[in-house]
Amino acid sequence: MQTMEPRRWTVPSPEDLGRAIAGVREARGLTQAQLAEATAVNRSYPAALEAGSDALVLERALRALRRMGATITVTRGKRRRS
Repeated sequence: MQTMEPRRWTVPSPEDLGRAIAGVREARGLTQAQLAEATAVNRSYPAALEAGSDALVLERALRALRRMGATITVTRGKRRRS
């Protein structure tokens, strides 16, 4: 029995954002290198994001949202071309 990956991720922390990025990337069949190329960033950046590397600005923004009772949700939808 195959388990479907979630289509939604609640993001209260940088680590959760990393899991969401990895989940969407994997669902799209992309490697970290392909994601880096598609987004014009260094090849190590997607790995750092997925590991939940502590980005001070992101952590503070998420904390502010939590304290106001808000959350960020990532939803995997149809692929867009940009």
